[in-house]
Amino acid sequence: MKPPPFHYVRPGNLDEAVGLLAADEDAKPLAGGQSLLPMMNFRLARPGTLVDLGRLPELTEIRRDGEVLVLGAGVRQRAAETSELVARTCPLIGRALAHVGHHQIRSRGTIGGSLAHADPAAELCAASLALDAEIVARGPGGTRAIPAAELFLAPYQTCLAEDEVITETRWPIRSGARSAVAEIARRSGDFAIAGAAVVVELTDGAVSRARLAGLGVSGAVQRLPAAERVLTGRAPDTAAIAETADAAADSIDPPEDVHADAGTRRAALRAATRQALEQIADD
Repeated sequence: MKPPPFHYVRPGNLDEAVGLLAADEDAKPLAGGQSLLPMMNFRLARPGTLVDLGRLPELTEIRRDGEVLVLGAGVRQRAAETSELVARTCPLIGRALAHVGHHQIRSRGTIGGSLAHADPAAELCAASLALDAEIVARGPGGTRAIPAAELFLAPYQTCLAEDEVITETRWPIRSGARSAVAEIARRSGDFAIAGAAVVVELTDGAVSRARLAGLGVSGAVQRLPAAERVLTGRAPDTAAIAETADAAADSIDPPEDVHADAGTRRAALRAATRQALEQIADD
């Protein structure tokens, strides 16, 4: 299929890009294009102008800033997945990205593009909740930092204004934390029926801090506080893992669609949570 007609603009810098988006209410930013272009082909999106952010060097940096890992919004997912710095400081990011589509998609898709798209089944969105990430956006009124917990509102909806652009993402470095991602999908590379991103910190063998986020189980990725409470203060043994997985499944009200009914999604989240916690227990 072919997209509807549109104008294409390639700004020379970020300020120009923000200005173009502010001046045209029908303009949309184009990052990797792995989500927006298919939506245009299916006529689910009809932007009058595409503002290409793909060649802005200020959006492609990967660096450490104290106890924070900074990923520019334009960093390709494959670059983050294979980065030694990312693996050493925030390994959950690479583990989440390994589940995203296929190699070709990750070679074009960007960090900021995935977060701005806000797919309810997006692994990177769930990882941002589990790691308490912060998203930095710039618009005509300046720059603001948005906690990941406040970014995702509904399917494919965020709190970003139409003329705002994600410039970078900031991920707290939690030395010694254990993390894992697991999901249940029909085939490798398919959107997950349900999945879980987990970050756990241990003190004297017991869980002192737990962050669990579910994907594919609601209108947006979501934290699983009931499961976190069950796990906190306990050793991640077989009984604790099973009870935490049950709490995760019981806490959601999943949607039904052609891929799965509510009961299937609860069962898938239970299985994914158990698998992720078993990976952590085996570390």
